[in-house]
Amino acid sequence: MSERNKYSRVILFQSYAGIELQGDCPYKSCYAKAVSYGNAANRLDHISRSRSFYDCLRNPSSFMTIITFMALWTALLSCNICAANGLAKGLIKQSVSQQVRATNDHQTVQNNFMTDTTGGKDATGRKVQALLSKMTLEEKIGQLNQYNGDWAATGPVTRTVQDKLQQIREGKVGAVLNITGTAHVRQFQQAAMKSRLKIPLLFGMDVIHGYRITFPIPLAEAASWDTTAIKKSARIAATEAAAAGLNWTFAPMVDIARDPRWGRVMEGAGEDPFLGACVAQARVRGLQGKGLGSLDAVMACAKHFAAYGAAIGGRDYNSADMSLRTLWEVYLPPFLAAEKAGVATFMNAFNDLNGVPATANRYLLRDVLKGQWGFKGFVVSDWGSIGELVQHGYVMNDQQAAAAALEAGCDMDMESHSYIRYLKQLVQEKKIDPALIDEAAGRILRKKFELGLFEDPYRFIDSTRERLTLNKPENNAAARDMARKSMVLLKNKDHLLPLSAATTQCIALIGPLVKAKKALKGFWSLNIDPNEQIPSLWDGINAEAPKARLRYAKGCNINDSLRLGFQEAIEAAQKADIVIMAMGEAPDMTGEAKSRSNIHLPGVQADLIKAVVATGKPVVLVLMAGRPLIFNWAKDKVPSILYAWWSGSQGGLAMADVLFGKYNPSAKLPITFPRSEGQIPIYYAHYNTGRPATSDSDKLYKTGYIDLSIFPAFAFGHGLSYTTFSYSHFSWHYCTYQNQPAVAVSFALKNTGKIAGAEVAQLYIHNIISRPLRPVKALKGFKKVMLAAGASKNVTIYIARQSLLSYNEKLEKNVLPQRCQFLIGSASDDIRLKSAIIDHLFEKPPGGTR
Repeated sequence: MSERNKYSRVILFQSYAGIELQGDCPYKSCYAKAVSYGNAANRLDHISRSRSFYDCLRNPSSFMTIITFMALWTALLSCNICAANGLAKGLIKQSVSQQVRATNDHQTVQNNFMTDTTGGKDATGRKVQALLSKMTLEEKIGQLNQYNGDWAATGPVTRTVQDKLQQIREGKVGAVLNITGTAHVRQFQQAAMKSRLKIPLLFGMDVIHGYRITFPIPLAEAASWDTTAIKKSARIAATEAAAAGLNWTFAPMVDIARDPRWGRVMEGAGEDPFLGACVAQARVRGLQGKGLGSLDAVMACAKHFAAYGAAIGGRDYNSADMSLRTLWEVYLPPFLAAEKAGVATFMNAFNDLNGVPATANRYLLRDVLKGQWGFKGFVVSDWGSIGELVQHGYVMNDQQAAAAALEAGCDMDMESHSYIRYLKQLVQEKKIDPALIDEAAGRILRKKFELGLFEDPYRFIDSTRERLTLNKPENNAAARDMARKSMVLLKNKDHLLPLSAATTQCIALIGPLVKAKKALKGFWSLNIDPNEQIPSLWDGINAEAPKARLRYAKGCNINDSLRLGFQEAIEAAQKADIVIMAMGEAPDMTGEAKSRSNIHLPGVQADLIKAVVATGKPVVLVLMAGRPLIFNWAKDKVPSILYAWWSGSQGGLAMADVLFGKYNPSAKLPITFPRSEGQIPIYYAHYNTGRPATSDSDKLYKTGYIDLSIFPAFAFGHGLSYTTFSYSHFSWHYCTYQNQPAVAVSFALKNTGKIAGAEVAQLYIHNIISRPLRPVKALKGFKKVMLAAGASKNVTIYIARQSLLSYNEKLEKNVLPQRCQFLIGSASDDIRLKSAIIDHLFEKPPGGTR
């Protein structure tokens, strides 16, 4: 043992004994003598691992304890180990308080595993290696094991684990999910502190669009095209979740989805990779805040890697089959954006991609994610997806599944129990390299160090902070604002909206969702506060127009064939000045395992709309759903349509804000709305084909259907305002932006209406000639601009050269369009400005103009 280590052993002894060299410390003289006996410190080695021994030394709470301690110290200095052990046993029997024991638990972990004296660059990495060197194979495998908690579940509940707390005490669990509240979290963390090495647990949950306060569903938030607001929404969710003891959320879902039949379309940002990447970065930065270790930050998880949103037929969990070029051009960009934003974890997808299940896909996990992208976090399976490799037909049994997933790069097993049951045997039989277990465990441990859990495993568990954080009125205000920003005004014939609270005397509120409360939260919402007050649309309108007479008729249920309420609804409409109809889906009709083959308005709702419109009264249709719905008759016949999505805890008030003009809508669709399921998948960024159809009157021997329009019901980027905007003075030039070659596209935007409003100006590139082919149109930038009535502003959007590149046949990202145009517009089908045809972008040096 080196001299430094001899003396550091004495200093370590001093640290645990709580000795101070200032004041009248009763151990001062003993300590001074001990320093002169470096060799005596060497004799402490075989008893220095005793936590209870150190507990007693830190807490000499009685005169007898002090006397015994001094006798022990003398025995140690004289190298009388037998006497020292006897005296130590006596000290161990003395009780200490539960809180002191908990404190000592994490201080033992801190001193044993956080000491770093080498002073190199990767201190955390060395701490991880030091800890791994102390761990048994079983303890390493335990870090790779995640169990569901006992109080809630978001998947098929597993009943094979009889005593999860006991397994935690044995070091067989690295993380748990679905435990809510600091009281429950503390119970599990205390169990971890009774394991041999006291390695803290991770606590995860699907905090998808809010914790106590529920924000609009992610697809709705994406419709805001407001990344600042989206980041704030995620920031509040993270702050609340962290205050409740959580340190990990399985969000954001960044899957590109172009099939609204797929139930999980509600959980992402829509169809476009550029918008999806922007939203992914906003959510990651919101969830992780100033960085891991902050008490108001949680680890984010980019899911589902990869191509889960391309499930064939829109059937959840189904296969995805595509070229690698499509994978890289469309489905991977949001994941890469999340990685660049510093996302802590990734989650496997359920699907197979081109014949290889994502959970065992070495190309995705090792070649791309951990290889090309250099991802340093860890990968967790989705619920049971390792065991599902057997059902895929990829392996014969769970043992082979464990080997395949670990070798591919899946670090943590969520709820399939394959790792905890079979990895040790696989190592013993030399069927897997134990270095793979070290790598996976090391990645997980690194995040625990970064979260500060080794410094204090209870740092996220503070009931006072929980109580104060979960009851902030400003969070309700933020949820209401996010909901308003997410609602898309699809149609507003003759400026029926906004309504006037002062002049509208009688309003008929008709539909199965008029008085919906909890349903407004939508799928993937948490019910943290059973006493939460959720205002309905009825409540919101009653508050906004207190002098108006409100008539209510449910009319029909959401999804059955009963028409018993039609007559009541018709009579209510006939007696009103205006009718507001609240229709749509039930919240459990969209979400995981909620794919639908028919995405028309369910039940007899479409017939109820026809019956009410037939009264001749002006009708405003408010649609609440988690996906794009098909409502062709209403689209053509109803004057005003507001798509409110599932808008969260404050959605009822937010809908009233928009309907009465307290907020001017500015949202734009992040996904195309089809006219028929037969059009699906339909999206704006399609290829031209050799026989492109340009109109519904020119379809003979052209791409399209003979019995259906080539156009969608509502295009990507569509969304109206209560005011109008004009675009003019278009120009573009080469420049350098953020130290990269770029293009600057400029134009003037003017509010030509009578009220203030925000416009989302969208920049597309129109690809005319390219090898390989590129979509006819692709979003490359956008800017949301607020303008007072009559005001104008010069707007510039920058496009980095790198973002204009596409992949060639060898997956090299080096292809620029040979001929193209820049387009500026209010939607993908509402282009207001065009550049001249541009040949061979970036042939001139930066700074040149065209």
